[in-house]
Amino acid sequence: MNANIEKALAAANDTRALWIGAGVSDRVADLFKEQFPAMPAVIVADTTTWQVLGEKVNRLFSAAGIIQESPFIFDNDDLYAEYGFVEQLTASLSNHTAIPVAVGSGTINDLTKLSAYQADRRYMCVATAASMDGYTAFGASITADGAKQTFGCPAPQACLADTDIIRKAPPQMTASGYADLFAKVTAGADWILADALQVEAIDKRAWSVVQDGLPGALSDPEGIAAGSEQAIGKLIEGLMLGGFAMQATQSSRPASGAEHQFSHLWNMEHFLNHGEHISHGFQVSIGTIAVTAFYEQVLQTDLSELDVEKACRLWPDRDESDARALKLFEGTDFPLIGVQETGAKYIPADELREQLQLLKSNWEEIRSSLRSQLLPLSELRRRLERVGAPVEPQQIGLSRSRLREAFVRAQYIRRRYTVLDLAVRTGYLDTWLDQLFGADGIWEIK
Repeated sequence: MNANIEKALAAANDTRALWIGAGVSDRVADLFKEQFPAMPAVIVADTTTWQVLGEKVNRLFSAAGIIQESPFIFDNDDLYAEYGFVEQLTASLSNHTAIPVAVGSGTINDLTKLSAYQADRRYMCVATAASMDGYTAFGASITADGAKQTFGCPAPQACLADTDIIRKAPPQMTASGYADLFAKVTAGADWILADALQVEAIDKRAWSVVQDGLPGALSDPEGIAAGSEQAIGKLIEGLMLGGFAMQATQSSRPASGAEHQFSHLWNMEHFLNHGEHISHGFQVSIGTIAVTAFYEQVLQTDLSELDVEKACRLWPDRDESDARALKLFEGTDFPLIGVQETGAKYIPADELREQLQLLKSNWEEIRSSLRSQLLPLSELRRRLERVGAPVEPQQIGLSRSRLREAFVRAQYIRRRYTVLDLAVRTGYLDTWLDQLFGADGIWEIK
């Protein structure tokens, strides 16, 4: 076990073992028996992941004398992380006491994670793709009542990732995971802001778990695209470490910032690309591009010259704020979310004055920290494009106008402080958006 994984496991609340390596699936029965001695197992997969690895796990379990229930295999053509599928799996688990073994990627893992929790037992995950960071994360992202929601539930007790299997996954899944890992760069910048303005202090242990190995994990997009064992190994490790940090803090803050708010918003709005679901990683890829471009506008602004009193005069009182939030989501199937989430982070004008003065007084130090954290937009685009992730909104069927709207709407749907809140509170939101979407902007709207 390398030092990064050892440090992450020490910080984790739920996961006790993580095995990553070439051919490590040959030892899957050893991991199960180590973590769940004398317990029966039930493999959970879909028709594809059953063929990729589930059948092998089933065979190795049998050879090792592990008692198994009949595998639960989703055969739905439209399988996704939706609550109805959780109910199907939970109902099946209620008929026995076997430990679920999720063989798959994001959808299978999230469905199994929540179903195991509802069935009052732990579970094990066998990853088949480096497609997202949710394997080892606390909570499952599930669509319920038409909206994407995060349900609180423990991460897997044990997780195994065979790089020989993962490097052969469809390239778009690997590209999705690379984009999700890249989001930790802008998520880190948002946390730097929140810490500097005394909104939410950085948890140094969680920060270290995510950020220390991040530059190395993102450094070889060519290797990722080529399926290099070393590059894919670093990628899957980085994704797993992000999940461990979320376990440690019981929050997605270490791995999720404004870029994820874009993705959550589009999910809530049921946004599809010509009728097809867009992967989480590809949504986040555009979110990360957008937020990085926005940060470049922020960093070009001398906020040490901010007119604090003007910003406070323009700041709405709580009733005005609630009215705006209600108006913004009027007619949606989530009409109250803006009131709930902006209400949770609302501060009165006197507190805003103190916060903005802190920003103004410390801007050069804050700007320096943000510049050290962020990559230039051109380099971000180059790396994402190299692995096959989308870098323009139209690649996921998104118009420039809708992308601009997302900068406004995304700030309302989560109470987490991000660069979007900085823009709203300083009064610079429209100015910075005009620079991005106006004449000569990178997404000029004509």
